[in-house]
Amino acid sequence: MSERVREIAGRLREMREIAGLSVEEVGQKLTITTEKYRTMESGDVDIPVSVLCEAAEIFGISVTELLTGDRAKLKMYSVVRKNKGIGVERTAGYDYKSLAYSFADRKVEPLLVTLDPGKDIADIHPNAHAGHEFHYCIEGKMNFYIGGHTVEINEGDSLYFDSEYPHAMVAVGDEPVKLVVVVIK
Repeated sequence: MSERVREIAGRLREMREIAGLSVEEVGQKLTITTEKYRTMESGDVDIPVSVLCEAAEIFGISVTELLTGDRAKLKMYSVVRKNKGIGVERTAGYDYKSLAYSFADRKVEPLLVTLDPGKDIADIHPNAHAGHEFHYCIEGKMNFYIGGHTVEINEGDSLYFDSEYPHAMVAVGDEPVKLVVVVIK
């Protein structure tokens, strides 16, 4: 795993220790197995964005603090210039950029997501977490999988869903897919 993932995993572990919680307790709060959470804290696996959002809420900090170690400070507005979002490493073939990392006390987590072509749904592990999500496809075509259903999403299409259902997405064709994803806590 990359050094950045290891740094984020270290902050996750530090926050758990500061909160006085065991690995088991945090795993239960995140509704994942203790072993899965333990591997995330090790820095040897990708940490889903949804886990970072939920963990930040458990620890009473922002996702920005988990990603960077710094506290978001802006209260009135925040501008993130083109290609300047903070990267959130997740899974090979998925590139996440936080679009509001400098705004304090966010109620949602807006992300710019790029999906590389060439992945198959068998290569992707569905994710499930509390809350809702909104996706808006800026360019490309993808298949979105949720709760046993496959939904074709094209440029200009949007999707709103309950993220407690297992979900995943893959690019269709030879071009990357770009979409705005809003994780609603």
